[in-house]
Amino acid sequence: MTNSAPLNRIVLELAREPGHPEGDANDRYVIVAPLHADGRLDGEAWKAVRDSCRVVRETAGAEASLGHLVHGPGGRWILTFDITNDRPDETGFRFEIEPFVSGEYVSIERGDETHVFRVVTAARA
Repeated sequence: MTNSAPLNRIVLELAREPGHPEGDANDRYVIVAPLHADGRLDGEAWKAVRDSCRVVRETAGAEASLGHLVHGPGGRWILTFDITNDRPDETGFRFEIEPFVSGEYVSIERGDETHVFRVVTAARA
């Protein structure tokens, strides 16, 4: 893969869960990362563009948290907020096999809790 691996802008919004029966568009992530044609995260392409693979976590009433999407040991994907350093790392649950396609759902582990997010968009950045 060359340094020109295409990047995608992926927007995730909190899906319905207890406490948020309608979901919450104000609890969201914006991820910039390379995707395979089927929408899965591309770990090989990530190696060539890792410094450009960013994550922004947005919540109502708080400043956005900025960080990187990291392809970690065992193929796991980690959201590390190393730019603002204001949140602990979070882990994408089964991100290595989940498709990031509009309308699909993915999960993110925050501490001891797992939250489900709906993929709102996944398009070339």
